[in-house]
Formats: sequence, C-alpha cells, structure tokens
Amino acid sequence: MPAQLLDGVKIAARLTETVKKEVETFQAKHGVRPGLTVIIVGEDPASKVYVNRKHKACAELGIASEVVRLPADIAEAQLLQEIDRLNGDPKVNGILVQLPVPKHINAEKVLEQISPKKDVDGFHPVNVGNLTVGKEWLVPCTPYGIVKMLEISGISIEGKQAVVLGRSNIVGKPMAMLLLSRNATVTVCHSKTQDLASVTRQGDIFVAAVGKPEFVTKDMVKPGAAVIDVGINRVGDKLVGDVKFDEVKEVAGYITPVPGGVGPLTIAMLLHNTVKAAQLQLGDR
Repeated sequence: MPAQLLDGVKIAARLTETVKKEVETFQAKHGVRPGLTVIIVGEDPASKVYVNRKHKACAELGIASEVVRLPADIAEAQLLQEIDRLNGDPKVNGILVQLPVPKHINAEKVLEQISPKKDVDGFHPVNVGNLTVGKEWLVPCTPYGIVKMLEISGISIEGKQAVVLGRSNIVGKPMAMLLLSRNATVTVCHSKTQDLASVTRQGDIFVAAVGKPEFVTKDMVKPGAAVIDVGINRVGDKLVGDVKFDEVKEVAGYITPVPGGVGPLTIAMLLHNTVKAAQLQLGDR
C-alpha cells in the first residue's frame, strides 16, 4: 500500500492561520504589528525568490515587513553596521539575513551579529545553546516545521527510533535536538557512517537532509516509516528531493513530496518566530 502523503501546503495553512490570530492579539494588546526585516546581499536569483515569498507571506498575515537590499560588493563592516542599526530599532522584532552571502563576507560573523532576541532563523549561538538545553525560544524554522508536521499528522515521536541523515547546523543538528527533547531515540548519520542503509532502516521517523538528489532509496527505509524529505535539488528542469520518491513511497507509511512538503512549513515557522520574538521583546512570554 503506497505511503500517505504529508501535504506541507495544507499543514502550513493551518499553522499560518494560528499565526494570523496571534498577530491580531498582539496588535490589539500593543497597538503595533510585529515587524520582520530581511536583508539580501547581491542579486542571487534563488535568494530573490525566497525573499519575495517571505515578504508576501508577511503581508498576508499582517506582519510589518521590510526588505533591505544591499549590493554584492558591500564591505563586511558595513553589513554588520546595518545589522546593528536594526538591532537597535524597536519597530524591528525579527532580523533575517538571506543566505548565501557573497564569499568575501563571513556568514558566521554576520549571524552572530544579529541580536539573539531578533534571530528569527534561530541560528545564533545563544539560541542554539538554548535548544540544546531544552529551551525552545527561537528555533530553526525547517526542523521546527517538521516537528509541527509530525504532531499535526498524528505521528507519534515519543519512544520512536528517529534517524536524521545530515548534520548541518541549519537542519540536521537542531532536528536531532528537537526529536530528542520529545523523547525519541535519535541517530544522526553522515558521510562517514558505515553501512548506512542498515542504520537508516532502523528509523520509524527518517529525516533526509543530505543535499544529494534522490540519494535515499527504498532499501534504506524501514517499512511503514515516516519519511521526511528536506532536500530541494534541481535536476534539469525538475525539482527533486533527497529521497527517490516514486520508489520509497511504496515502502514508507508516510512521505513528504518535493515540492510541496517541507518548504511551506519553513516559511510558516519563520512567521511564527517573528511573532514569538515580538512577544519575548515586549514581555508577553
């Protein structure tokens, strides 16, 4: 029996409806809207698309949104000064620097410059540290969205074997922490893992975030597992995930498509984090 499709568009719509109500409550209480500022450096076409989507999503939910467009040759020091300006602006509750940045700019230094209270991506070391000790304040959007997807879909996490394929700071590591805090037994796999398929087949929940098109095949998946595909890879004119979808759907119990799976959840949780940051800054939480 083919896997049940986990529709990220429908689940994201449910999440954003909740965020919309939170925005209305916040505005009624404080007389202002939560505000998000996105910084984009250079003319990367994919980055422009992502930024426009975020700007549009904010407008639909009543979140004040600003896009700061900076030239690709801007000096690193100038970019850091711009972040400092936004850190000090009380109208700005969330700051996001769209990655990647040009090669002459140290992305790590840029992310650390953002105030932890305004770090809606959840990448600042302070927020990473909070997550590690079980404080879910501002959490990376993609793994947080995956947890919400599992919960809304009625897929139990507690007591399950969870396998995360990939150890990036953006998805793999925070994903492992979120699953662990919900009482899963978590294994993180990577390029040095020996006999990879035998490890991934243990996963009742299998999160693929390795960045290789259609890398995960059916022999790597436990029958009935919930398979969450984080990958977005362009192969010719087609977008594919890290999972060989047509093959794996015949083995898995649940599976996310690409596109239309995890992607919409990432933006939904960014909006959630913007409201949460505003609430934290004004003492609502």
